[in-house]
Amino acid sequence: MLQSTEASSRSVGIELRDIVKRFGSVAAVDGVSLDVRPGEFLALLGPSGSGKTTILMAIAGFEYPDAGSILVGGEDVTWVPPNKRNLGMVFQKYTLFPHMSVLENIAFPLKMRGVGRAEREDRARAALATVRLDAYGDRKPSQLSGGQQQRVAIARAIVYKPRVLLMDEPLSALDKNLREEMQIETKHLQREIGVTVVFVTHDQTEALTMADRVAVLDQGKLQQVGSPQDLYETPRTPFVAGFIGETNFCAGTVRDAGASGGPVTVVLDGGALVAATAVDPVAAGGRVRLAVRPERLAVVAADGAALTARVNEAIYAGNATTLILEGPNGLPFRVRLPAGSQHAAPALGDQVGLRWSAEDARAFGDAP
Repeated sequence: MLQSTEASSRSVGIELRDIVKRFGSVAAVDGVSLDVRPGEFLALLGPSGSGKTTILMAIAGFEYPDAGSILVGGEDVTWVPPNKRNLGMVFQKYTLFPHMSVLENIAFPLKMRGVGRAEREDRARAALATVRLDAYGDRKPSQLSGGQQQRVAIARAIVYKPRVLLMDEPLSALDKNLREEMQIETKHLQREIGVTVVFVTHDQTEALTMADRVAVLDQGKLQQVGSPQDLYETPRTPFVAGFIGETNFCAGTVRDAGASGGPVTVVLDGGALVAATAVDPVAAGGRVRLAVRPERLAVVAADGAALTARVNEAIYAGNATTLILEGPNGLPFRVRLPAGSQHAAPALGDQVGLRWSAEDARAFGDAP
């Protein structure tokens, strides 16, 4: 098995400095700066067209930026060819050679590097043991499951001890249950060998499950970088609040000025007076956009509640019931009631009150 201490000592960081990449008039990556720590598992997360794969291809050397620089382990590799960067790559399609055995597939990168037959076979077997497929070396890829093929692709990428492992949505072809299993297994493997990983995904759950930190991108711009908990609990932009998990959005006007990170009182467009935490400094009379998670909303009696809504739908999902509500001026809300709640879900058509804590509602400035 590949030794984690050896891999950890080889792990290096990555620095992106003001990376710009254009395709015609479109800026696929627009001034992105980002540091990846040695031994870290960092996910690049965003919708299609956000620039995440372009950034990964630039790190790998398959795309060259129009501006900016890329450093790996302190070495400027911006213009270095891919085969000179010593980076491992796992693609969405595993591209295993069907006519070769599993062992031969894993040993192939070593053969291309001129490593002798005996040594490359020993190293291929060690990589195979690392991904816990010791007994599968003589099989052909067609004889493996999707999850096993994914592990072979990882073994092939780490067999030559790369400084960084780049992964481009490698789990997207797997079915839901296997995908969830491989998310945990891939993360455990990364911890074992200690290699720095940059992982591209459009799946927020996958990013939150696997990554130490997540870099959220939208339209070529970096929106926020942080731990999964930071992104979920303290999003810095409306995009991050809406892309990471479910969020209720509603617009309103600030009644009293508030400093960034401080409490603020907001009059919603429907007239309700609610409390929130200002993400940006806000002035009295300024427009804000509030974001509050469905599970942070409490359902209370409508009598005396500042904010009321009508129950239009109740969706039971085993572990929770989601209420679809219509608030003032048709404002939509979702409330999540966990299973085993001491209060029964209200009936369709009921009028209920909604309440939340100021720290659970984030007020973003410059709302329309």
